[in-house]
Parts: sequence; C-alpha cells; structure tokens
Amino acid sequence: MLNIQHYGSSSEDEETDPESLHQHSNEKLLTHLKPVDSNLSLAKKMQICAAPVVMPTNNDDSRVLIQKNQELTHNPKYEELFAPEYGPENPFQTQQMRANKNILSGYVEKAHISEFQFENQRRTFTSYGYAVDPSTEPSADSGKGDGIVVSETVAPPEEAEGKSVFETIKKKDKKKRNKNDDPADIVGFLGPWGGYVGEKRIMKPEGEEAKELEEIVAKRQKKGKVDDDKPLEEKSIFHIDKATDYQGRSWLEVPRSETQLRSDTPPAKCFLPKSHIFTWKGHTKGVAAVRWFPNTAHLMLSAGMDCRVKIWEVYGDRRCVRTYFGHRQAVRDVNFNNAGSQFVSAAYDRYIKLWDSETGACVSRFTSRKVPYCAKFHPDEDKQHLFVAGTSDKKIICWDTRSGEIVQEYDRHLGAVNTITFVDENRRFVTTSDDKSLRVWEWDIPVDMKYIADPTMHSLPAVTVSPNGKWLACQSMDNKVIVFSALNRFKMNRKKTFTGHMVAGYACSVDFSPDMSYLVSGDADGKCYIWDWKTTKLYKKWKAHDGVCITSLWHPHEPSRLLTAGWDGVIKYWD
Repeated sequence: MLNIQHYGSSSEDEETDPESLHQHSNEKLLTHLKPVDSNLSLAKKMQICAAPVVMPTNNDDSRVLIQKNQELTHNPKYEELFAPEYGPENPFQTQQMRANKNILSGYVEKAHISEFQFENQRRTFTSYGYAVDPSTEPSADSGKGDGIVVSETVAPPEEAEGKSVFETIKKKDKKKRNKNDDPADIVGFLGPWGGYVGEKRIMKPEGEEAKELEEIVAKRQKKGKVDDDKPLEEKSIFHIDKATDYQGRSWLEVPRSETQLRSDTPPAKCFLPKSHIFTWKGHTKGVAAVRWFPNTAHLMLSAGMDCRVKIWEVYGDRRCVRTYFGHRQAVRDVNFNNAGSQFVSAAYDRYIKLWDSETGACVSRFTSRKVPYCAKFHPDEDKQHLFVAGTSDKKIICWDTRSGEIVQEYDRHLGAVNTITFVDENRRFVTTSDDKSLRVWEWDIPVDMKYIADPTMHSLPAVTVSPNGKWLACQSMDNKVIVFSALNRFKMNRKKTFTGHMVAGYACSVDFSPDMSYLVSGDADGKCYIWDWKTTKLYKKWKAHDGVCITSLWHPHEPSRLLTAGWDGVIKYWD
C-alpha cells in the first residue's frame, strides 16, 4: 500500500521531531526505488509499505474434514457428516462413479413387492426349477411377465406345465393296488404288502437270453462239482535215497552231530547275521509260509503258491526230503503238531488236510466250505487231537481229528480271521481279523473275554508271541510293528513301536531272536529288517529277496542264523 504524505514543516522541526527523524532514515533506505527523472520533489513525497493490513475474518469453523471411504474413529456431528466436500471435483470420474452409493456395488432403489408373490416365485424356483423373470413387463391378461428364469440344477416335473407351487397340479393316474385289509381273512390278508393290479413279481428271461443263462449256470455247476465235491487225490514224493539210516533211525530224527539242538536253553547271546550262506530252491511260485520242526528246528516245512508243501533239511546236505501234493490252489498256512509227526495245511481250495510227516500220507481232510486263512494245533499235550482254523466267514472253527467233526465255533469277528496265537500257558488264545480288531478268548468258551479295537488301529495280519510268553508282536498295516502285553490286560505298549519298513497290504511275519534282544521282519520290497528289542532302534536292513519277503524266522538254537522266504520262490539262510 502506497501512502502519500505532504511534509510542509521546516528544517528546525525536522531536527527536533523524532518522527521526522525516523521518516528521514526510511527515505534514505528507499532511495533505490526513486525514479530517475527530474521530478525529484514528487519522489520525495512517495513511500511504500511491504506489510499489508489484514483484517480479521471472524471465521471460527471448528468442523473436522471427513473424506470419502474414510473409517471413522469418532462420533461426528451432523454438520461434519453432511458437510460439502472440500477441494475440486475429479474431472475423470464418470457419471456412474459420481452417483451416490448406498451399497458397495452401487445404489439399490427401494421397491415394493407383495410378500406372497415373492415367496411364491422363490418356492417355485426351488421346487420346480423355474420362476417368472421379474425384469420383464407383466402382460395385461395374466398379470405375469412373459420371461422365465430356469435353474441349471433342478429339472421341472412334467406335470407342472408352468404352474407355481401354490397352484394345483393334476397328477397322473396312480396304479390301483390290490387291497384286503380284513384281518379275519388269515389266508388272503394283504395289508400294506398288497401289490399293484397286473404287477409281475417274477421276471423270467425269454428266448436266446434264457438259453445263454442256462448254459452259464450249467458250466458253473459243473465247474463247482469238479473243484469242490471231488478233492484232489493226495500223494507225496520222497526225494532222498533212504528213509532210514544204517541203524534204522527215521529221517525225522535229529542229526547226532548237532548236539546243540537237543538243548532246552536258548543261546545266551545272539548276533546280527552278516552273510548269505545257502538258498533252497524248489517252489515254482512264491512261498507263503515256513515253519521250523518243533523243538529242534533241524527240518523246516514250507507252503507254496504252487499248491505244494515241502519239507527240507536245515543241516547236512540241506536237501528237499519230501513234497506233498494234495491241494488244487495255493497253500496259505502250515503247522506241525508238538511231536512233528503230523502237520495241517490250509489252502485256498477250502480244504484243510492232515498229513503224516514221515510217510507223506494224507490222514484226513476237513472243510467248512470257506477259505481257511490259518490253522494251528492246540499246544497242550492232552489236546493234540484238536486244531483251530480261522476262516473267511469270520469264524474260528475247532475240529477233532479223531472224529473229523467240528466241536466248537467262535463266531464274534466281523471280518475274515487272519491269525490264531495261544497265550497264557495255552489257556487263552488271541485272534486278529480284517475288522481291525484283536480278540482274546478263553479256550472252549465261544464268547471273547477281551475286545481290543481303536480308531487308530489297522489290520494285524501277522502275530508272534515272544519266547518268554509276555509280549505279542503284531505286524500292523500302517507300516509298523506294535506290541501288546500277552498277560492279563493285553494292553498296547506305546513305547515299543518298530518302524522303517513298508508292509502295507502284505502279511509279513515277525519273529524274535531266541534271547529276545532282536526283532526281525520282512517287507514288501524284499528287504529284511532287524530292530533292537529294548530301544526299538533299527540295527540292520538288507535286500533279501526279489519279491515280497513274507517270512523271516530266527533259528531257536543258533545265535546268528536267520531264515527268510519270499514271493520269488526261494528260501534263504543267513549267518
């Protein structure tokens, strides 16, 4: 602002007046702003003030600015919430973007619709799969729109014909039923079981279809008669030169040179086998089971999938002594009696056969018309005429070999019975089944005294009792070996779980070393695994067979000798 003042005071006044002194100093400072012209008197009378006078506006607006899409952390006043927006408008927004929104995706306009009409169309769409399209204009005649919305999932019934759920639908004529509700008519009373008029309850094939079915049935009956009604004629082949030695002793006798086999005490200390020392070859298909000769283990019995049972020497020349023929299908299990003079063989041809070990004669045959999965003699000396077998029809059947009749049935399992193991001084026995359970039975009492089943348990197709009779080692189908107490409570020992092998789907047997320091098992890859019994640590594993290593047995009188058998048809001896 430029202030022009006229000074008419004299020089004397300038000297005495302080205000004039101040103005005079300002005049000197502003000499560079004076125009360069001759009119110096006018420039002296001009002055510039750089600080303009600002008048107060009295604007005490204390409202808080609220922006769009802002999360409010306080309770705003009405004036703040509905105040006009600050700043310029965004020129790049479309008309739709500038429009007010009352939901995230846009603006919903309130509209009135009858609750009945809305519910009618909703239920019709849910039930019949179609409804009137609300976006089309209703016609004057029907009051409904011409458009229809159709569901992709619900197929409309034929009787609906465009009607809603609140309209009556003319249903098709029902079939008439035969009625006789008179309870006094004992013979002709039908009740709710009366059929429809003209209904055919029995449908018979006709023409060529009937002939084809008759041929199929005739073939099946003929085949069944050959397989089932006429068991295969039993025979055996003796493979060595003489059945007795020079003193008349049978080939079943223990070799005199092997004195350790007559000992009742197991080896004091067992060791891990290191090398393969012998292979027995003779089975043309896989080996299903191998058993030691009782007490001495100088012979072994093998059951093969080639329908044959063979007995082998473990010492000396290690020859195959005798082969037993008598089954039409693969042999599943074999077991000696206590003396080793007889053994039973169970096969998939549904027969269990009792053989004389020395002569090779079939003493008798037994069948329940079901597949036997395991067969075992009772271990007591006074019950050697009894044996039990687990079958595919969920039963454990006890036969008497003297009469050939069934003397007891244990029928509580819900699946095929896989194993039978005697415990507690042979007063009880433990069975496992495909129903993923373990049951404990008192001998000759057909009700299980203990039932063990857990949601985490798997099927246990192979069970072995420890040499001291205190533990049951069970091969579990979740690639573990689990251990149960074999006395009193039959509780699972959670600390004894052996893992590392892969056995899912195969009944690979488990065995203890004679001194109970090791546990051995085969697996599906043909490997053999040995764990430490106390620590459950895996000590050794090696490739033993090309197929599944189904059986692994520790020799009861040798500290480091192990026998394995596999589905490659060979039996191997390790030391």
